[in-house]
Amino acid sequence: MLQFAIPTLVPGGARRNRDAAHIAGRGEGCDTLRRIMRLLIVGAGSVGGYFGGRLAAAGRDVTFLVRARRAEQLAQGLTLRTKGEDTIVPVSVIVGADQAGPFDAILLAIKAYQLAAAIDDIRDRVSADTMIVPVLNGMQHIDTLRTRFGAQRVIGGFAQIVTSLDEEGRIVDQGAFHDLVYGEWDGTRSKRILELDEHLQGAGFSARLSAHIEREMWEKWAFLSSMAAITCLMHADVGQVARTAAGPRFVQSLFAEVSAVIAAEGQPLSQAFRERTLSLLTDRVSTLTSSMFRDMKAGRPVEADQIIGDLIARGSAKGVATPLLYSVLARLEVYAQQR
Repeated sequence: MLQFAIPTLVPGGARRNRDAAHIAGRGEGCDTLRRIMRLLIVGAGSVGGYFGGRLAAAGRDVTFLVRARRAEQLAQGLTLRTKGEDTIVPVSVIVGADQAGPFDAILLAIKAYQLAAAIDDIRDRVSADTMIVPVLNGMQHIDTLRTRFGAQRVIGGFAQIVTSLDEEGRIVDQGAFHDLVYGEWDGTRSKRILELDEHLQGAGFSARLSAHIEREMWEKWAFLSSMAAITCLMHADVGQVARTAAGPRFVQSLFAEVSAVIAAEGQPLSQAFRERTLSLLTDRVSTLTSSMFRDMKAGRPVEADQIIGDLIARGSAKGVATPLLYSVLARLEVYAQQR
C-alpha cells in the first residue's frame, strides 16, 4: 500500500501549507510563482474521485464537495486501487452548507440525473470569474448550465476513463487510459484556460487542452450513445453482438441514426470518425461494454434521458427518424420500472 503525504488540511477545505503548489509552478531562473488555482470537484465517485485524487496527490489545491455519507468514507483519505494496489490520498472535503468559496474552477464529475442538485450546491461558490467544467455525458447539461450561470462561465469538457466505485468507497482503476479534455468553445487559448491547463498537467493522468472541444464532445456522445444502445439493448458486450449474423447490420443501422441526428444539429461526423467508430463497434473480439450497461448489471440508475432520450428529442425536432433508438429507450424505461 502506498500513501502520499500532502499539505495539512483544515476544516472548510483550506490548506495551511501551499508549498507544493508553489514549487510545482516554479521554473528554472523564474522569479515569480504561478497563481494558485482553487479547484472544486463536485462528486468523489469513480470519475471525480480518480482525477481529484491524482491532483491532490500531486499537491494541487483541490477540494471535494460530497454528501455526508461519502465524507465519512473520505475521512481517512481517498483510496485509489490500481492493479490490486491501494494508494491512500488525504483529501480536503466540504459538505452541503460548509463555507468555502468561491473557487476559480469547478469540475462537475457527476451523473446527469444529479445535475439539478449539483447546481443548487455550487450556486454560492461561483464568482464572476469562476470556470465551470462539466464532464457529464451528452450535451443537454451544457444548455442547462449556460441558462443558470451564463455562457461565459461554462467551459467544454469530457473524460475518457474506465473506473468504478466499489462497496468500500475505493476508486478502482480498470483501464489503460485516463483522459481529461477541456477547452474554450471558440478554441482560443485564453489566460484562464491556460491557468486551468497548468493546474491539471503532470498529475498522473492525461490532461489535454483542446482547440476543438465542441466537435470532440459531439463525437464522444456519438460513440458513447451508440455503445450504450448496443450493449444495453442486447445485454452483451460489443464482441458478442458482432459475432452474431445480424449484429453488424444492427450496429450499422443504429449508428446511422445517431449520426443523422448529430448531423441535423449542425455537427456532422467526419468520414474518418464514422469508419473508426464502426470498426470499434463491430470488433468480433472486443470485450467493450458501456458504463450504462455496467450500471444496469449492478442495479443502479442509468442516464437514459440524457444519453438516448435527448438524441431522440433532437431527432424528432429535426424530422430525423430514430426507430432503433426508441427501442433502446423503451428497454431502459422498462429497466427503470423494474428497479
